[in-house]
Amino acid sequence: MGGAYSSHDPFSSPDFRSLREFIDETRQTDRGNADLEDFERELHRRMMACEADLVRRHLEQYNVDTEEIRVEGELFQRKMTSKKQYCGLAGTFEIERTLFVPRSKGGKAICPLELRAGIVEGTWTPLAARLMARAVASTTPKEAAELFEEFGGMKPSTSSLDRLPKRLSEKWEENREVFEDELRSVDPVPRAAVAVTVSLDGVQVPMKDGERAKKRSQEDKRPQGPAGCREVGCGTVSFCDAQGERLETVRFGRMPETKKETLKRQLEAELESIFAARPGLILVSLADGFEDNWEFLSKLSSRFGQGKKNEAIDIFHVLEKVKTALDAYHGDATPESKAAFEECRIWLRETKDGAERVIRALRHRRQKTRGAKKKTITGVINYLRKRKDRLRYKQLLDRNLPIGSGVVEAACKTLATERMKRSGMSWLEEGGQAILTFRSLIQSGRWEMGWGLLASEYKHELKVSKRAA
Repeated sequence: MGGAYSSHDPFSSPDFRSLREFIDETRQTDRGNADLEDFERELHRRMMACEADLVRRHLEQYNVDTEEIRVEGELFQRKMTSKKQYCGLAGTFEIERTLFVPRSKGGKAICPLELRAGIVEGTWTPLAARLMARAVASTTPKEAAELFEEFGGMKPSTSSLDRLPKRLSEKWEENREVFEDELRSVDPVPRAAVAVTVSLDGVQVPMKDGERAKKRSQEDKRPQGPAGCREVGCGTVSFCDAQGERLETVRFGRMPETKKETLKRQLEAELESIFAARPGLILVSLADGFEDNWEFLSKLSSRFGQGKKNEAIDIFHVLEKVKTALDAYHGDATPESKAAFEECRIWLRETKDGAERVIRALRHRRQKTRGAKKKTITGVINYLRKRKDRLRYKQLLDRNLPIGSGVVEAACKTLATERMKRSGMSWLEEGGQAILTFRSLIQSGRWEMGWGLLASEYKHELKVSKRAA
């Protein structure tokens, strides 16, 4: 695309002349017989050709054609010039650039043009790479390729759209802790916040290493999902105002990992930053009843809770358990079961001893039954009894503090399920983590700065050596 210029004036290029000729032709055409879609498509194509030509011309200015340069303290000497195709938002173009090799023998050749401009993975302009990553975070590489084809301009292949996010994710993981510190440092705690809520959960996602996952499921005591699936961990940190309204949420997603170790470090680091800035905030911990989650959350409560543990098992999980017991006794969805359930729901939400009342009510019913029904009711009683200290919902509601973990459950859905559990999908670590990282940044309102940090890894300052100058 593009051609030689007759002068330094870019408007004299073949692509601009082609655009002018097209506009002149259409001005003379009977508009009543012209197809608008065809006109708009052709106009867009020629505009993209002009844009690509201008990007090529601009990118050429990043080239360095001297005998010696210094990059991060190391000297490189000029080796050769060669042509290469690059791709920007408007399409591909070819540039002749200079290559350099280390003055000390051995080592990989470098391209100053790519380093100075921040060319991503040797091919893509930063904007092109950004849009490709954003597109694949939202849909499959195949569908993204079809969309780019429709838009006109750049037309990345399905394989490129599959490969680039993985490379970007590798770069992010290499610097993840530094990047996340940077993101937190410029993301202030909302002024209206009086409480911060931390939650974690998981969702089963199909994995390509299905046989190994199946073997792990047999060895692991924890309840498992379908064979071939493993648990993606999701975590959230949310701010609430004095009325209990959620202000904003930071979301994290991690591919399957023993005890969600990386996810837990991310959540703890987030709270460290928040309480360093606002030590007077109230910490509320919310999750389902899984003990490993609570072992971690309880440590956070002890560390950041100012001597108070505002902890609650998600009330909807608890009510599901209660409904199971009541349906076992009264019959599934019978009027008697519905009435008893509503009474228990009110007790949990509106009385200080709500958990004790529910347990007593279930014990009373257990005495009147036997067999499988009695076993079901006993299981629910034991569940509630062991977790009684995290069922004090009225104390939290009286202070306008949340009692449901719907935010982290929504994160499981929007981060993982909607993108990673489409028909026929299965995942490996590298591809899945790329999706989770980018979707987390986007949904947390951190994509703009997050991309800036990632793109900066591809950009380097060069110095022309004094001897060469």
